[in-house]
Amino acid sequence: MPVVQVHIKEGRSLSERRELVRRITQDLVEVCGSVEERVHVIINEVPGDLWGRGGVLLSDLTPAAAERPGEG
Repeated sequence: MPVVQVHIKEGRSLSERRELVRRITQDLVEVCGSVEERVHVIINEVPGDLWGRGGVLLSDLTPAAAERPGEG
């Protein structure tokens, strides 16, 4: 039973979270031979005031700096 935990900054829409779960599940099926019904994906959305990078809380950064490509 594969279990994947994803930690992302809060703010994703329900449709984005659905797509994320779908794609992660599909990749585990394709790459690892997992059974789709046994794949568990847990999404932990973290508020910007509980996530720091470079010594600064994300909530203290400008929106552009908090959402650098590949880091959101």
